[in-house]
Parts: sequence; C-alpha cells; structure tokens
Amino acid sequence: MSDTEITPEADLLAEASIEERELERGLSNRHLQLIALGGAIGTGMFMGSSRTINVAGPSSMLVYALIGFFLYFMMRAMGEMLLANLKYKSFRDIAEDMLGPAGGFIVGWTYWFSWIVAAMGDLAAITGYAQYWWPEVPLWLPSATLAVVLFLLNVLAVRFFGEAEFWFALIKLVAVGALIIVAAWLLASSFVSPEGNAAQISNLWNDGGFFPNGALGFLGGFQIAFFAFVGLEVVGTAAAETRNPERNLPRAINAIPVRLALFYVLALAAICAVIPWRSVVPGISPFVSMFGLAGFGAAASVMNFVLLTAAASSDNSGMYSTSRMMYGLALDGQAPKAFGKLSKRNVPQNALIVSLVMLMGGVAFLYTSDTIIEAFTLVTSIAAVLFIFTWSVIVVCYLVYRRKYPELHQKSIYKMPGGIVAAWAVIAFFVISTVILCFDAETRQAVFVTPIWFVVIGVAYFFHSRRLKNPGATQTTAVGEQQE
Repeated sequence: MSDTEITPEADLLAEASIEERELERGLSNRHLQLIALGGAIGTGMFMGSSRTINVAGPSSMLVYALIGFFLYFMMRAMGEMLLANLKYKSFRDIAEDMLGPAGGFIVGWTYWFSWIVAAMGDLAAITGYAQYWWPEVPLWLPSATLAVVLFLLNVLAVRFFGEAEFWFALIKLVAVGALIIVAAWLLASSFVSPEGNAAQISNLWNDGGFFPNGALGFLGGFQIAFFAFVGLEVVGTAAAETRNPERNLPRAINAIPVRLALFYVLALAAICAVIPWRSVVPGISPFVSMFGLAGFGAAASVMNFVLLTAAASSDNSGMYSTSRMMYGLALDGQAPKAFGKLSKRNVPQNALIVSLVMLMGGVAFLYTSDTIIEAFTLVTSIAAVLFIFTWSVIVVCYLVYRRKYPELHQKSIYKMPGGIVAAWAVIAFFVISTVILCFDAETRQAVFVTPIWFVVIGVAYFFHSRRLKNPGATQTTAVGEQQE
C-alpha cells in the first residue's frame, strides 16, 4: 500500500481532527465565570425553593449546602481530568477514554437526553410565566418563540451563546443580591407583616426547630434542590471552546463554594428569617413574597421576568450542551456523521437543528398534563435522576483516571481535594440521594421510569457495536490483501 493511500478508519480520524481544530475558542473568562454561576442558580432556586422550604423548613438551606458541597468535589474531579489532557472536548471524551466506547456512548447520549428532558421542563415553566402577563396566549407560542430565539443565538457563533448566558446569569445574580439586601433591611427595621409575623433571626428555629418536619421532611427537600443545580457541569462541556482553559477553568470551578454559600444558603436563610417557613406557599416564589413585604408593588412582575430569565438560561444551556454532545458523538462515529460537521461560523449547526426540534417536544407535556406545575414536576424529577447518573459517572471516571494515569495525577497542578477518599464519598452521597428520591411519591415515579432509558440506550449500543464489527473485519481483510 502506497504512502498516499489511507484506510477508511484513517480518513475518518483525519476528518475528525480537522473538525476538532475548527472549534472556535470563543468563550472568555467572564463568559465561563457566568456560565458556571448560571448553572448553579436555576429555576429550582427561584420557584422550587418554595416547595423545598415548605417540606424541609429552615433546614432547606442545609439541603442545598450538602448537595452543593458534594457537587463541588465532582466539579474538581472533572476539572483535574480536563486539564490533564486538553484534547478532551468534554467529560464525554473522558468517559470514552476511561470506560471505553460503551462508556462514551452511554454517557454522551444520556447527557444529551438529560438536557432534552430538563429543557422540556423549563419550556413548560416558561409557558406558565408568560401566562402571568398574557393569560389567553396559546400554550405552544411562548415555548416556540423562545426556542427559536435561543437557536438563532447559538447558531451564529459560540460567543453569542456565552454572551446570552452572561446576561441571563447577571440578572439572576442581581435578583438574589437584591433579596439578601431587602431581607437585611427588613430584619434591621424589626418589620412585622400584616399577618403579625415579625422578621427575626429566631424564625430559623422557633417554629418546630431547624428540622420542623423531622428527618423525612429534610430528605423530602432533595428532589427540587437537585434540579436547581442542573447545568453546573456545563463548564466541562464548554472546555473545548474556552480561551486559556488552564487559567479560566480553575477560576470558574474554584468560585463555586463562595457562590453556593452566598446565593443558596444566605438567600434561603434570609427568606426563612423574614417569612416564617409555614407561610411559604409551594408554587409561589418566596422572592415575590419578600419583595412584596418590602412594599415593592411591581415585585410580582419583576420576579416573573427573573423566573422567565432563569428558565431561558437553562434552555440556552440545554441547546448548547445537547448540540456539543451530539457533535462529539458524531466525531467518534457514535451518532450520524452529519452531526459532526461545523458551519462556516464554527458551530455544529445540524446538531443544533435536531436539538431545537427535540426541545419543542416539551410543548406536548403541556397538553398531556392537568396543570403546568404537574408537567414541570414530572420532567424535573426524571432530569434530576439522569443528571445524578452523569455526575456519578464523572466521579467514577476520576477513580479510573487515578489508576490508569498516575503520572498525570502527579504532574497535575489542579488536583481534586481529598483524592480517592473524597471520590468514594461523593459516589456514596449520590447513591443515598437516589434512594432518598424513592421516599416521595412524585419522585419515586421518576426513579422507576428512568431505567427504561438505560434499557433503550443499552440496546442501541448493542446494535451500534455489531454494526461496527462487520465493516471493521472487511476493512482489515482488504488492507491485508493490499499489503500482500
């Protein structure tokens, strides 16, 4: 065989290499910082926190703190592996390397499906927010409009996705900051509500204690809290399109603990101190209630806008993540080849189109559920279980990485704190959390339904691997004949 001749496998690898080089590193440090922030603060915080507080009382802040604590270690594990090999485009490539083709296939498609489900939930929520201002609007119109706008932003260039996420996250940051300031003012002024409830720190423990509904109440707050953190790992998906990842990726991950302490623990403490936990109504954002107590007449409209922004931010991340994951799968021959092609603007346009079509499936939930909140609860529960699986696999990959590449770990300048011991602790926490989700009737249904997906993806990989074996054998024979 001459030097100029190449096999089909070599041709495929060459094409993949070209595609990788064409990915544009268009995300700056400020983009990555706010993407991480936006991933840590979602609809589950602004709206879902009312249900968490109602179930867990003041201990809801501990629910968010615990989840955030363990997710930080998951992010550090992912960060160490991504920086150990800058050829990794995302954690799917890590799974491919550490767990083999089956691992990459299952993790990639499961993460893709996770975001489709999560984005469907947010599309359902967006319809509810839009109906606050326009009660007669058709159910499908707000979701379709937003999905098309986000598609256009993503298809132009990666920096437009980053810019949109920057401003979405900034709005959420301002809202949480404003809530903390308002709470401090109400506490300092010894505010008393029209119902006779005084704003005081002792509200955190004077009505049934810090755990008013006991251990079961505390555990019951985990479902919505988990969904609030969906998107935290998008930083890992964006690694291949980030400028100077050695500097910017650690910065984004290292800031997570401070953000979680400020935007979750402090915000929930502020809410429970000003509004006694029994007065928090599930389905009504405690942010609206807080600003209403402060005499801000437009509080409901402003917070409805913030909630709409939070849901749009999640869908923006979903559009980005699903398209990049499908792009990576296509480069490795685990998705149709067309999805591995980049447009002239260096974005996976074909994958974005498929993601748009799939996201619109969320509208169907609005017509098959009795209420919008029912549709939202179902899909967010399923999404939470799927994301727990993805986060768990990232940590499992870290354990394999430590055994497979000890020299890379030794050279790493961004090691995961606690190493192997911390990794096993995180995995144990995720397993226990999955069991906890079985305690509640709504989340139990999601835990029992989710395995269907893994059956489907397992069967898909079986046929995918069989399809690859026969052409591989044929190509090997052909090469042997040429060499003879």
